[in-house]
Amino acid sequence: MQVPQTFRNLCGVLVVSLLLAVPPAAPLHAQTADTPQPGRPVFVIPVSGTVDPGMAAFIERACGEAAKAPNSLVILEINTFGGRVDAALEIVDTLLTVPAEQSIAFVKKKAISAGSLIALSCGDLAMRPATTIGDCAPIIYSQEGPKMMGEKFQSPIRAKFRALAKRNGYPEALTEAMVTPEKVVYAVEINGEKKYMDGQAFEDLTPEEKERVTKKKTVVEKGELLTMSAAEAADLGFSSMTVSSIDGMLEKMGGGPYSRSRIEPSWSETMVRFIGSIAPILMMIGLAALYMEMKAPGFGVPGLVGLACLAVVFLNQYMVGLADYTELLIIVLGVVLMAIEVFVLPGFGVAGFAGIVCIIIGLILTFQDFVIPDPSIPWETEILLNNIIKVLGAYIVSFLLGLFFIRYVLPRFSTATEGPYLTSSLKDAHSDSRQTSRVHAGDTGVAMTALRPSGKVRIGADVFDVVTENEFIERGAPVVVSEISGNRVIVARKGEE
Repeated sequence: MQVPQTFRNLCGVLVVSLLLAVPPAAPLHAQTADTPQPGRPVFVIPVSGTVDPGMAAFIERACGEAAKAPNSLVILEINTFGGRVDAALEIVDTLLTVPAEQSIAFVKKKAISAGSLIALSCGDLAMRPATTIGDCAPIIYSQEGPKMMGEKFQSPIRAKFRALAKRNGYPEALTEAMVTPEKVVYAVEINGEKKYMDGQAFEDLTPEEKERVTKKKTVVEKGELLTMSAAEAADLGFSSMTVSSIDGMLEKMGGGPYSRSRIEPSWSETMVRFIGSIAPILMMIGLAALYMEMKAPGFGVPGLVGLACLAVVFLNQYMVGLADYTELLIIVLGVVLMAIEVFVLPGFGVAGFAGIVCIIIGLILTFQDFVIPDPSIPWETEILLNNIIKVLGAYIVSFLLGLFFIRYVLPRFSTATEGPYLTSSLKDAHSDSRQTSRVHAGDTGVAMTALRPSGKVRIGADVFDVVTENEFIERGAPVVVSEISGNRVIVARKGEE
């Protein structure tokens, strides 16, 4: 999704202002540059840290800046262990818009997993000594640790590697060996020409072709993933040069002079990537604060904190191109339904349940750029499952966190009210009166009045107010106390329990 640059900047201001409550301290797209010299414009774009949607948005913006200069050269300075497959593929699509002769990947330290995919999407590759590239097998983290995904996930990534290899002249069989450990790759010389082919391709050679094979060497064993050092990458036809710096690479390339500039992530882009890493925590705090606000009268600090946290999460995802107005409308609808359930309708029914479902769906969709996973893109299903777990986990934790604050934290912030106070208490109060304390079940007496069913009875020297159980007793009849219930004395005709 293409997000207008002006709106990106506005969202960046809102995100940082909500979090830090301070005015911006730097321009949105700060660009540091060496002293400009006349010559071909060169733009160095750092690719470091985890590959995520924030990095994809930054590289898209940086390539757009570089495209404004005619005949510019884009150098990706790579140092990453990889990250999300969908973000890496988005970066690859951005780099494919740059002509192959105008893009170079310079591996500063490492280009592992998704980093190798990004590096091979450039038209040329250079590496510093003792750096590495390769190992792009898709993995998933489970309770048992990292686990390699199966053929369903490997196949589309291999296809992407093959397409990049054909475009930029890299050995296709070796690029596939970065993804699938079952691949066996041989270096074969046929009629003096060196070729790289996997085990299946070698077996498919005709007997005549096999007779022309003068040399065969196993480059990648079965069960291994291809990971190359700088020297190996140069020997296998990936790296065109091994140099210690970008200046050395430009000098070796020739064709100067060059006017070199370095495009750094702006403070807003850096903040977006940071917020993306803590988005589940912000979402949990926001939901917990809204739950506390619903349990308390009025609208105060918890409500403001909750809305601010959810707004930061949404705007952050909007800036990286994952969220849109649709997700915002779904979340707002959920909040409105929850408000109707709390303030208009009694109890908890259809509106409250529908509100919770809308908020969950809206939050899930803000973390992905699709609604329903595409069967041809298997990792979208994995992304959807991870997002569902992330949102539902935040929902459950926020509910427990809200209960904890309401029960144990908020009461500590209550303030005492000045007097006057009542000085007496009910600690010595009880339901039994002094009258009933002088009579017991089984005592006998005489009815002083007719009991219809209440009246007076003399027991010993005292007269008591009594009642009967659904019977009338005439005056002067003998009675017996059958039960004492609180401050009531219940009697019956003597001889009739």
